[in-house]
Amino acid sequence: MCGAETTNHSTESNGFGGNLSLIDLDPGNPTVFEPYWRRMGDKCRVVIPGCELMSYKAATKPGKVCWFLLPELEDAIVRLHRLVGNAVVDDRYIVVGTGSTQLYQAALYALSTPASLKPINVVSAAPYYSCYPEETDYLCSRLYKWAGDANEYNANKSGPFIEVVNSPNNPNGSLRESVVKDCGQGKLIHDLAYYWPQFMPINRPADHDLMYFTFSKCTGHAGSRIGWALVKDREVAIKMTKYIELNSIGVSKDSQFRTAKIMELLCNEHKEFGLNSSNNFFEYGNRLMAQRWESLREAIGSSDLFSVPSFERQYCFFLGRPTKPYPAFAWLKCNEETEDCGSLLRRYNILGRNGKRFGADAKYLRLSMLSSDDVFEDFLDRLNAIRLFEE
Repeated sequence: MCGAETTNHSTESNGFGGNLSLIDLDPGNPTVFEPYWRRMGDKCRVVIPGCELMSYKAATKPGKVCWFLLPELEDAIVRLHRLVGNAVVDDRYIVVGTGSTQLYQAALYALSTPASLKPINVVSAAPYYSCYPEETDYLCSRLYKWAGDANEYNANKSGPFIEVVNSPNNPNGSLRESVVKDCGQGKLIHDLAYYWPQFMPINRPADHDLMYFTFSKCTGHAGSRIGWALVKDREVAIKMTKYIELNSIGVSKDSQFRTAKIMELLCNEHKEFGLNSSNNFFEYGNRLMAQRWESLREAIGSSDLFSVPSFERQYCFFLGRPTKPYPAFAWLKCNEETEDCGSLLRRYNILGRNGKRFGADAKYLRLSMLSSDDVFEDFLDRLNAIRLFEE
């Protein structure tokens, strides 16, 4: 499994702490936001009578391409993006998928058909999302294949391609643009899963031909398995819809209904209370992520053992104030004497994702910043202990 896997490891015995419980910061499971939603209580409660949402087909609006998209969810998506200001929604077709993973496959299918004599190359600039290679090649498609780092791709030599632009980037949190000089041969997919105010200052609405978002990173509701694409070209949207139709005959309407309800709450709370309220999810999330990053930097301190990227403060038009990026993952780098950062932390039963899986060096390790409070506090304590023990 790739994105949200769970990992079973026994505890290990080591020099400074005896048997240590496992701290698993490999998956990006967003339990960090559970306290907020617990505080919301019944405001998000959804009751679906047994006689409702039974059909494959949704009562879509006339002229809509995605026949299984609930009108309530479509309206909620448009309203939320207009509120946050992170994406252009006018003159776009909305395609709903079972998370961003299904939308990624649907986008590859749509952009690679009709088939050429050989599969079209799929690239992304390193460090790229670790699941792109596996997801691209999983079906052994004759339409497309993974071709590695976009920084090294030569379109004149290797021909047509699809470039995946992941911005803000998973794993390192940087804003990205396409890097391949396409000479008219390239198509782009923009993966904007983390372009929300709790992670990144919103300084302009994204305006791309094909861009997708995911509910799991927008609000933390990963278990609902909802993602959506904003697509400029009608034919591309039709092909994406067809892929999802053949793959899963649509998307759970129960999940769509719940997603619409929660999005509606986000917009209503903002309308009623504004930003100066603990009820505003994005303000809450931004301050929470800021606290976590401050705590991590304090734990690393002036250590020569570890380092993480630094980010400049930027103005966020949604929050109405300057803020730094606070990525969902820490792209931890070990010093030059440490060849494998993951092996070092595994000795103390901290599990992250090796930099090599992102097309980078093993000196890097991706660690989730989205764990529950108790797991994150244990991680900071252990990181401090590692510094004392290793330096």
